[in-house]
Amino acid sequence: MRRRILVSTLLTVAVTALFLGGPLALATWQLVEDFTRAELTQRLEQLTGTLEDSGTATPPPGAIELAIPANSRLTIEVPDAPTAEYGVREVVDPVAESLPFGPGGTITLAQPTAIMRAQQTQVVLVVMLLVGFSVTVGTGVAIYTARRLSDPLRDLAARAARLGAGDFRRSPARYDIAELDRVSEVLDSSATALAQLLQRERALVGDVSHQLRSRITALQLRLDELSTHPDPDARREALAALEQTERLTAVLDDLLDSARAARAVGAEPVDLAEALEEVAQEWRVPLSRAGRSLRVRVPDGMLARVTAARLREAVGALVDNSVQHGDGQVTISARAADNALQVEVSDAGPGVPEELVPHVFDRGVSAQSSTGLGLALARTLVEADGGRLELHRARPPVFRIYLPPARTDDVAAGASVAERGGPR
Repeated sequence: MRRRILVSTLLTVAVTALFLGGPLALATWQLVEDFTRAELTQRLEQLTGTLEDSGTATPPPGAIELAIPANSRLTIEVPDAPTAEYGVREVVDPVAESLPFGPGGTITLAQPTAIMRAQQTQVVLVVMLLVGFSVTVGTGVAIYTARRLSDPLRDLAARAARLGAGDFRRSPARYDIAELDRVSEVLDSSATALAQLLQRERALVGDVSHQLRSRITALQLRLDELSTHPDPDARREALAALEQTERLTAVLDDLLDSARAARAVGAEPVDLAEALEEVAQEWRVPLSRAGRSLRVRVPDGMLARVTAARLREAVGALVDNSVQHGDGQVTISARAADNALQVEVSDAGPGVPEELVPHVFDRGVSAQSSTGLGLALARTLVEADGGRLELHRARPPVFRIYLPPARTDDVAAGASVAERGGPR
């Protein structure tokens, strides 16, 4: 888009310079010639008046020097009298003007055309310099305008892409362009709405699965009792019903697994060192302004099967929580554990109050005046990729994320794509 804006603006400037600068140069060229001829005519009128006042065809002393410019020639022709000539002997390629003088006489003043051409060239050069300056200014304005419009649009497109990938962070960036700022506000509102919707979906699925499992477990217990009934028919029916409940439990497990797989459809092998360093780069400046620091301790080669945007958003929410409620150095660390990769975010602050520990991930719960959405959203995003977020220690606070490690076939597929030069 920047290129299109730049090309269209420069084309407009070029067309304007061509259709305005060309005629303007021609007009000034002709104007200089008109001024030169008008000046020659004015000199002749002054000299003619002087001659008529003296009543003779011979100019008084000093009048010739005033009337004739340098390198010019004055000719006075009167009937029945020799032609009088003053100035240089010969004018090459002259520009001349004549006036009638006396009864049938003529007075002519000629000067070299080169003098007029030099003035015309100077004036046209000034015009061209002004046109060139206008084109330069127009080019600068075009570049500024293109960047002023394209950079915010590119940023908004990137934010929309992150939103589609599950990154629901609000952005404080505004662009001092009313329309683009409105789009940015709508994206922020959409991000908040999607985050809340995702959280409600997770809560609903969890509640429904919990209730179903509780009812099925109670039903299985009753059927187990009936399976020991002395009546053979009753025992046979109880065993058949018990088999159906076990199948129902398996179906429920499959549906929950499918739902988790659908939410994590964008999961891929992600290098934790690289992803967590990106989060650290984003938060080092706010922490340094508060006189605090951030440290990252992640071994190389740790690959988790997650959605990169969701992971960055979740860890970013934990760091943001440390910025608002914690103190001292913030540490992001990772290590491998049994069947999972652990990412920890900790600081040296006072930690979570005892009464808030059971509810720290509940929506709307906060120790201060914040919205209480950050930790709830972080847990929702981690769980969407099949992970788990817990408060490992309340004081000093340590939040721990459990992530699924990348499978061998995922890593092999990623290496194969990289060798072929990317996906086709």
